[in-house]
Order: sequence, then C-alpha cells, then structure tokens
Amino acid sequence: MRSSFGAAYLKNYKKEITLKEMKNLLYKAVAVLAMSAALTACSNDETTVSGTGKVALEFDNSFNGNDLILETQANTTASNEVLKITAIKYIISNIVLTKEDGTTFTYPKSDSYFIVDEATATSHVLDLKNVPAANYTKVTFGVGVDKAQWELGATGQADFLAKAQAEGMMWSWSAGYKFIAFEGTFTSATVGTALPFKVHTGQTGTDYNYATIILDLKTKALVRSNITPQIHIVTDLSKVLNSTNVIKLSDNNPNGTGAMIMGGANLPLVTQNVATMFTVDHVHND
Repeated sequence: MRSSFGAAYLKNYKKEITLKEMKNLLYKAVAVLAMSAALTACSNDETTVSGTGKVALEFDNSFNGNDLILETQANTTASNEVLKITAIKYIISNIVLTKEDGTTFTYPKSDSYFIVDEATATSHVLDLKNVPAANYTKVTFGVGVDKAQWELGATGQADFLAKAQAEGMMWSWSAGYKFIAFEGTFTSATVGTALPFKVHTGQTGTDYNYATIILDLKTKALVRSNITPQIHIVTDLSKVLNSTNVIKLSDNNPNGTGAMIMGGANLPLVTQNVATMFTVDHVHND
C-alpha cells in the first residue's frame, strides 16, 4: 500500500514539476517575443525618423467662428459694427518648428516669406520642404517682414519684393511692406450708409509693428519621408479690431468718408490684436 501510494505521489509530483517548467518556458518565450517586438519597433522608429520630409501650414480665415466669405458676408464685431470684407492679405515669415525635445528647426530665411490672400486659394497652404524628420510640438512665425530683412535694402529682398509689389503689399520702398491689408465696408449705429474701411499695418514712424506668433500644436506633427503633416491654423479676423484692444471704425471716420487706419496711435494697438488672432485647430499626419 505504501509503495503504491508513494509511486502515485511521485508520478503526480513529476507532472506538477513538468507543468511548472512548461509555464516558465512559456513565460520566458512571451518575454523574449515582447522584448524582440520592442527592439524591432525602436529600430523601425529610428529608421522612420531619419532623413527629411515636408510640412504644410494651412491658414483658414474666419470671422468670430464663421468661415470667411468675401464681399457678401455680414460680419458683426463686438462693437456692433457690421463689416463686409472685400480683401484680406497678410505676410507670413520666419517660420520655426520646435521638436518635442525642445530643439528647433528654422526654415531657411531666404524661402521664408509668403503672402496669404483669401481671394487666392492656392496661397492658403504654405508648403515647407526639406524639414528634418522629427516630432514637432510648436510652430512660430512672424506677421510681416522683419526689420533686419527690410534693412538689407531693395536688392536684398530677392524675388519677394517683386511679389509683394504685384500683390499690392508695399506702400513704397521707403515706407516698406504692408504686413496686413484688411479692407471692406462697414456700417454702425452712427454710420447708416456703408462706408469703406482699410486697416493696413507695417512700419510707421518709430513703430515697426511686426508681430511674432508662437502656437502649441494640439497633436504632434510627425514629419517623415512618407508623412507630410498639415497644420491647420485658423485666423480669426474679428480680433483685428476686438481683442486686447477695442478699436471702432466709426471712431476713425473723421470726415464721414470712411475709416482709414494706416498709421497713428491705433496701429500699434492693431498689431497687439493681430498677435492674438491665430490658433491651431488640428494637425493631420497623413
């Protein structure tokens, strides 16, 4: 009886040992596979993030949450003035992309001047080439042409000077570039018949009125040789007149013939407003 019991016990014990060994081997195999997969993923990621790619910056003009329609759309400001916008153009320059590790890539200055024109759909997307592959978390750009560039003189502007002249984005060479050209008609409680308005920013007297914009990306822009992120930036034009500062067109209509804000004390206030009118809506990593 003892011998039979001992044999059965030993047999069961061996089975238990065998099961434990099999489980251990299985756990080890799973661990090895997981480690191998992780190493492969790291290796693939390192391969993917090398080289260069492209980035598209899309500027989508709006007015207080509504997509902008030129000529016909009635846009009511926070000051209860009603604008019909006939033209909006602005210069985007000096683009810098910030990587997730905090380092930056500065787009070549000679290629970093663009004119966004609502009337020209192809101008809404700025195609940046030869961008180092990386994960980007911020975009920085200027509105206007920086003073250092302008001080290079007419011959130092390369092809952009001729483009700005053709687009009506120059006052004159001595007066410099128009950074923003915002135009249309308006009515208000005191202005019943539609009158023209123009808001042009740029160099005036001692004020240069160049604005630098820094925007966080809600989703990382994954630049790869086979992925071109599109960073969708919404420009809220209602903030030109109503943001950090409140500016009424009707207060800038001294002769009853229209509001022309192209200098004076209001222009630096407009520039402060311009710094607030851009937001990143989303990022497509396609």
